Amino acid sequence: MKFHPASLVLINRIRVLMKSPSVQLMQKMIFFLLICAFCLSVTSQAWSATLTLHDCLQKAKDSNPALKSSAWDPRIAEENVRQVAAIYLPRVDAQAGYTMQLEPQAVMIGGQTAETQEPDYAFAGLSATHTLYDFGRRGARMSRAEAYVDSSSQLFEDKRSNIALQVIETYFGILESEKLIQAASDEVAQVEEHRRVAQVLFEEGVVTRNDVLQADVRLAAARQKLLTMRNRRENIWLRLNFLTGNRSGFRADLDESAAIADIGQTTWDEKLDLSRRHDIQALRHDLRAGESEVVESRSNFFPEIYTRLALDYVQNDKVREQTIMSATLGIKVNLFDGFASTASRQKAVKNRSRIQDTLQLAEQQARLEVDTAANDKAVAQERISVAETAIRQSEENLRINKERYQERVGTATEVLDAQTLVTQAKTDYYQAFYEYQTAAARLNKSLGNL
Repeated sequence: MKFHPASLVLINRIRVLMKSPSVQLMQKMIFFLLICAFCLSVTSQAWSATLTLHDCLQKAKDSNPALKSSAWDPRIAEENVRQVAAIYLPRVDAQAGYTMQLEPQAVMIGGQTAETQEPDYAFAGLSATHTLYDFGRRGARMSRAEAYVDSSSQLFEDKRSNIALQVIETYFGILESEKLIQAASDEVAQVEEHRRVAQVLFEEGVVTRNDVLQADVRLAAARQKLLTMRNRRENIWLRLNFLTGNRSGFRADLDESAAIADIGQTTWDEKLDLSRRHDIQALRHDLRAGESEVVESRSNFFPEIYTRLALDYVQNDKVREQTIMSATLGIKVNLFDGFASTASRQKAVKNRSRIQDTLQLAEQQARLEVDTAANDKAVAQERISVAETAIRQSEENLRINKERYQERVGTATEVLDAQTLVTQAKTDYYQAFYEYQTAAARLNKSLGNL
């Protein structure tokens, strides 16, 4: 067991006092008991911290492995912007080399041969080329890169929202499993008590052994249900630890008062604002990138105006100028590239159309998610009211059947069935209660509020 540092200091003082002969034994024992009580209280406070839903959401935001992986996408997209931005700057190239020829180049003048270069020579060059105007090609390419940055950021936020929803569902799943385990434990205790009563009545010769055997079978079934619930709770804990980045064996007390903020009754219609949904925003940025791609592909059919500054050196002592400086203002246009530009244009147009249809589908699915979550939330709220009444009725039914059986008016089967009804009523209530919470979370998620 681990102790708080303050507890260790006080324990050391106890040891010193215990060794002092001037202190009476009774005083030592009283002081020792008081300090032990203090240590236990400090230790319990140190280890009984409640894990809230907000804590889980924050841990998932900071440590979820899927979010860590997705966080690189916006950063990579930002580097793509820097890469595309390079087209606005001049391109500077340098080259150098040494050429060895079998024979130097020569010319014929009046029947005489005159060499115009050396057989072996060194050369070097430095050039700067800059595009002056390309009919919007660079601007479209830059706009597309920036749109992909925005899209990547929205996709990351959508991923974070999905992880948050999974954390909420898992958190309430653990709370629900705890309640179901308690209901199953109560059923086991009730069946054990019924089995004890049946055994007493059997020994008195009032009932047959069949009542005891029936109670044994029902007790085994109740214990199996309890084991199943505990196993389910452990699996949900493993999932929560994975989502929040905790070790698999981590366990803590959860806040049973956790609840999702109720957004109230809202009317959904065709004019539902989906601008807060990150997935919709990501597709809208993708559409903007697709439109920029269409503009860029269209510019491939237009010429490009450029300028070039160059400094070229060729080792050749047979000529006067070995270093040539030049400045060029030119225009270039592609005349034929095997219909590659045409295919690129058609591809960009069709890709834009695909994104438009995908965006329309996503908006329709978003409205469906909102309607479904709102409907589930309303039905779960009604189920809670029905289940609360059913619990009271089932407990009263169990009380009546127990009294009837003990008075030897009712049967063992009626008691066992009544116990099962109590467990079922409690199970229905807890499921409805936590389904209401998860439905509220899904509604917030579908509206882009999570």
